[in-house]
Order: sequence, then C-alpha cells, then structure tokens
Amino acid sequence: MKIIRSDSAGFDNFFHQLRLRGAALNPRLLASVTKIVQDVAARGDKSLFAYTAKFDGYKLTSATTEVSAREKKEALTKVKKEDLEIIRFAFARIKKYHRRQKMRGWTMSDAGGAQLGQKIVPLNKIGIYAPGGKAFYPSTLLMAAIPAKLAGVKEIIVVSPAKAGKINPLVIAAARICGIDRIFKIGGAQAIAALAYGTQTIPRVDKIVGPGNAYVAAAKKIVFGQVGIDMIAGPSEILIIADDTADASFVAADMLGQAEHDEMAASVLLTSSENFARRVSKEIDKQIKSAARKKIIQTSLRKYGAIIVTNNIEQAVRLADNFAPEHLELMVKNPQEILRQISSAGSVFLGSHTPEALGDYLAGGNHILPTSGTARFSSALGVYDFVRHMSVSSFTPAALQTLALPTIRFAQMEGLEAHAASVRLRTGKK
Repeated sequence: MKIIRSDSAGFDNFFHQLRLRGAALNPRLLASVTKIVQDVAARGDKSLFAYTAKFDGYKLTSATTEVSAREKKEALTKVKKEDLEIIRFAFARIKKYHRRQKMRGWTMSDAGGAQLGQKIVPLNKIGIYAPGGKAFYPSTLLMAAIPAKLAGVKEIIVVSPAKAGKINPLVIAAARICGIDRIFKIGGAQAIAALAYGTQTIPRVDKIVGPGNAYVAAAKKIVFGQVGIDMIAGPSEILIIADDTADASFVAADMLGQAEHDEMAASVLLTSSENFARRVSKEIDKQIKSAARKKIIQTSLRKYGAIIVTNNIEQAVRLADNFAPEHLELMVKNPQEILRQISSAGSVFLGSHTPEALGDYLAGGNHILPTSGTARFSSALGVYDFVRHMSVSSFTPAALQTLALPTIRFAQMEGLEAHAASVRLRTGKK
C-alpha cells in the first residue's frame, strides 16, 4: 500500500487523477453504446432480445421476458427464512429514514391578494436497474424502491440481468417486500434503452434509477432528456480522515471493504500522522491475506488505493472537500467538529464505530450516492427524486392590476409585444 506525502512533488496531479478516475466515459464505449440504444429504440423487442442473447447468453421471447408468478414463487422457496427477515428489517429502517423526506405542497398570498403555491406531483412510472453481473444487490433495490413508493409513484418496473435466464431469488424477495410486481430479465445498455423508449414488451418509464456497470452508465447518459435519470454512477469510493486516536485495524478493514467492490473502486486515507499511516499499511497487508475477494482488492488498492500523509487535519479536510467522496468516514477525536467543516460528500460516517458497511445496508440513509466528485452538486437518492414541483398561480382582477404595468414594461424590455398585449387587454393599462 503506497504512502504519499501531500507536500511531495507531483502530489497535486496524482490526487486530481485519483479523484477523476472513471468520471469521463470512454469515447469508444459511448459510440458502441449509442449504437445499441439507437437499435433498441428503432427495433424494440427484436433488438432487445438479440443483444440479451449476445451479451448475457440466454434467449428471451415476449412471453418469457417478464418474471412469471410461478417463477417468483419458485425463487422465494430458495430464500432462507433468516435472509428474508434481514431484508424485512432493512426495509423497515430504510423506510423510517426516508419517510421524513416526504414533501408537501404549499400556498401563500401576496400583498395584492394573489394566491401562489407549489403542487407536489409523483412520477407516474419509474424503472429500477438492479445490478446482476459480477454481483447482485437486493439492497440497491430497497434503496431505489422505498423512496419511490413513499413519493407515491404509481408503477415501478424492475430490470435485472439474469444468469441462465434466472433472476437471483434475493432480488425477487426484495421486490416482493417492496410491493413491486413487474420484474424483467434484461440488463446492460439494452435494458436502459428499453426503459427509455419502450418496446413491445417493456413499458416506457418517466425516470430510470439504480447503478450499473460502465455500459449502463453510458446508456443512462445517452437517454437522458428522453427520460429522467438519477445520476451517472462511477466507480465506488471511500475517503477516510483519521488521526492517531483511531484504530488502525478499523481503518484498514473499511478500506478493504470498499476495494472489494471492483477493480476501479478507490480507497483513500488522509492522516496527519506518518506513524499511523504505517500502522494502517501493515494492517492492510495483514487483513488482505484472508480476504475472500483478494484479487479484486489487490488490483483496486494497487491502482486507486492511497494513504496520504497531510501537514495537518485542516489540510485533510480541504483535500476531502476537493475530492467530494461518495463515502466519507471521520475517525477523529471530535468528528462532529470536523463535520461542520465538510461541505461535499455523498454520505458521512462519524467515529470509529460507524463503518461505511452500515450505510450500505441498515443505517437507513440511501446508498445510491454521487461519485467521482459529483457530490459537489448532487445528493443521495431520496423521495424528492421521484416527484415534480408545479408552480400554481391564481390572480383576481384586482391582483392583476397591481402587477400589470411592470409586467407590460418587462415584456416590452424583451421585445415581446404580444406578451404585453395579453396583460393590457385584461386591464386596459397603456
């Protein structure tokens, strides 16, 4: 595990490249995904089924694409009772957290007597992408479906790549607990295109949420505008600020936990103590020996892992805000004090007994988070992502009179005489 000083030559360029890894999609990848998206948009099911056979290795028809009631029943018999209880437990905690995000419309009256307000309207139909390639994540289905349900979305469609034509039973169990009926055995860029444009079998949706691989991210970027999306998710990442009061074994364990996601995951430690940095490095070497996903972790840490020794904790905070990490852990003596100085992070974990893994499953907050520095301007998925806000105005004749002349003048300033005339006609104002 490399240890780098923040005042060393070339550090600024190294940190910049680390922060932006995976942020820009490969032009060749975008070109190939564009072809897939356009093909599905033009040919519908025919193209969707062809790409599924080519990339996922199983054949579908309009009759077999959607998971049937019999298939769901069969899958649920394969889920252990204790696993089902854990999913229900997570469902309850996530729902409790997100219930506080529910939004209400409002109205007000101005001095002239006009009624003004905002109406909150849920989306009609959304699509959730549940990953199922290298790994499957029933937790991600919970994180996407629960806020959508709380927002009042009328219909939720789930797509997930199948293995040998079968959806993982845990994904089906999570969908059932969330009250979702429609699950389709499709994945990749072709699934995103199908949701965005609709096919003979797949309904067209208003918004697509849920992370996926680089092909899924590229497809979401391409269809945005035709359909809403949550975000373009990049590789996962954790940044830890720790002082010498932290437990080196905890820090190492959390870095390994992030690195096991995939080879592009980033695990970064910022500490002002060089001695602590060495202790964490030794702990990583020790713990990695027994890791189940050892090869993935080794590749991830070699490419995108770093232990950075800063001049002080204040510099660590500045670097963390510049990185704007997906996950930020504060293993310091006074984490609340450091939190007040943080402005850019997807999700923050305070103290040595709040591992990021809690946030992935049971803490309650959403784990669909901005990556690659996008926490500077975006947030975790929430109930607010599944509603629209409509401005509502109601003016009486008297209220219109109070704003008629400035409205007419503003329209004339912009050269829009018909706008001015629409007000003049109602009020007689010159």
